[in-house]
Amino acid sequence: MVEADVRKDQIRTYCHALFRAWGAQHWWPAQTRFEVIVGAYLTQNTAWTNVQKALANLRAARRLSVSGIRQAPLTELERLIRPAGYFRQKAKRLKLFVAFLDKQYQGSLTRLFARPTDTLREELLNLHGVGPETADSILLYAGNHPVFVVDAYTRRVLARHEIVPEEAPYEEIRELFERALTPLGESVAESSQIAQQFEGNVPGVAHPPSAMSRAKRTQLAQVYNEMHGLIVGVGKTYCKKSQARCDECPLQQFLARSM
Repeated sequence: MVEADVRKDQIRTYCHALFRAWGAQHWWPAQTRFEVIVGAYLTQNTAWTNVQKALANLRAARRLSVSGIRQAPLTELERLIRPAGYFRQKAKRLKLFVAFLDKQYQGSLTRLFARPTDTLREELLNLHGVGPETADSILLYAGNHPVFVVDAYTRRVLARHEIVPEEAPYEEIRELFERALTPLGESVAESSQIAQQFEGNVPGVAHPPSAMSRAKRTQLAQVYNEMHGLIVGVGKTYCKKSQARCDECPLQQFLARSM
């Protein structure tokens, strides 16, 4: 595996290459902060297409809100989110989140996300059924907290480029991306240049623009937001688990250098 400074330079180079190739991915596809949170829970161990069906059910039943989840009988909630799989577990976890929000923050997402990032992250991780990826998705996409989200696609891409092993600890990978990408968020000129490329050419796994994807956020959170979406695009489209399509991938040019 390559040295730390080299790895950071590689991540930044990959970031620019993907921005140039694909532009904005418009993550997270949601109309409200709470919809992002619900989606972060529902997407555990299932495909996003299944999550969309469950969200549509909640929306149609007028349950896609803090008060909606609070008031919904557990059996109804289970029925509505059934398409997302593990519906009994996920229904209980959504109820637990709303109970936590009510008890600690009087049901206010604004109060919740006003907490310092490290403190809030620890609180979320203490909730049943919330692991690092779910917590960081909530922090970044719903709360505008600058935390990079690591998923299976991130691990696969980095491992195949021999930057870090696929079994590396979550926190090691998260910290690597944050150290690498922080300069892009701190540099106004560079961030502005990246932002101009957000309406790019060929989408990776781009979503249609939504209220949340266009919400105002800090430059650093925007960089983390887009880079995570772009990495998912690489993983889903080219860096597949069984049959990698390296020849067509925007990162193919870097593969030989990292091996």
